[in-house]
Amino acid sequence: MKRKIGLLYGGKSAEHEVSLSTAKAVTQALNFDNYEVYPIFITLDGEWRTGPQLTAPIDSIEQLQITQENSLPNNITQFIEAHNRIQFDVIFPLLHGTNGEDGTVQGLLEVLNIPYVGNGVLSSSAGMDKVVMKQLFEIAGLKQVPYVHFIRREWESNQTAIIAQCEQQLSWPMFVKPANLGSSVGISKASDVTELIAAVKLALQYDRKIIIEQGIVAREIEMGVLGNDKVRVSVAGEIKPVTAFYDYDSKYKDGSTTLIIPAEVPAQVVAEMENMAKRAFKILDGAGLVRSDFFVTADEEVYINEVNTMPGFTPVSMYPLLWQHTGIKYEELIDTLISLAIERHQEKQQLQYNKD
Repeated sequence: MKRKIGLLYGGKSAEHEVSLSTAKAVTQALNFDNYEVYPIFITLDGEWRTGPQLTAPIDSIEQLQITQENSLPNNITQFIEAHNRIQFDVIFPLLHGTNGEDGTVQGLLEVLNIPYVGNGVLSSSAGMDKVVMKQLFEIAGLKQVPYVHFIRREWESNQTAIIAQCEQQLSWPMFVKPANLGSSVGISKASDVTELIAAVKLALQYDRKIIIEQGIVAREIEMGVLGNDKVRVSVAGEIKPVTAFYDYDSKYKDGSTTLIIPAEVPAQVVAEMENMAKRAFKILDGAGLVRSDFFVTADEEVYINEVNTMPGFTPVSMYPLLWQHTGIKYEELIDTLISLAIERHQEKQQLQYNKD
């Protein structure tokens, strides 16, 4: 019997377009002989729209942008009605960034008791918030670069003190980031106070919480993690952007970044990154998939930068490419993630919710 898969994509997020590209790629890789595929589109306004069953891969992003009349923003009634009618075996969230990768959608699916691909509420929300993530990494004893963090109100009331703290605890250049956003949106490199102030102003357009990290001269190396309680780690891959850092355009638009897979790093460095990737996955209570990002210096010091709980997932994105070079093709990777989602959901159904 075919599994009924709901593809959940779009989202009220700065990474909306990235999500559409991911959804298109997944439809082109799914085996329609094994799955009934149903599109679930969230508009930029937060409106949920469900479409008829897909019987073939999508050729263009425009086909994914379901149009409906007389719909209300943030109305998820259609989705719930669709689930009651179809009874999805699993939802595949292909959402990046805010209101999708941050545990909010995962919480909805938990309440509805619907299996879903990827990380749960805790790991998604903790992985999305770079400050919380780094604080957990500290608990796990994972080596990372120094950082400073603050919220909008603190910046507005005591900007001078925060700048002084940055200059005392960090050195130039610094990287300024919204704490809760991915795909390098809103990130800037600052080499002096003037640039720092401008970078914070930009970052505050995307989030109320800001993190400023110590710049470091290092190679950017990434690894994929796959599994639930028992995980596998992919080969390592190196990112070589031609810009100052791996920004949004480098990732998704201009194709200027070189990806080297497998990365040319010594075996002991690979082993250290594998160990750190597994420890990071465990302390976040990860499930399904995570991409772990590292800095490796010229003297082979390894720092964990961050993890991404819903990494880019087109066939040319780093996470699927890492697994392709490890021996798992894109189509097989999708099948594996769906199976892991159902496995985790079945385990949860064994829990007892009364004391008798």
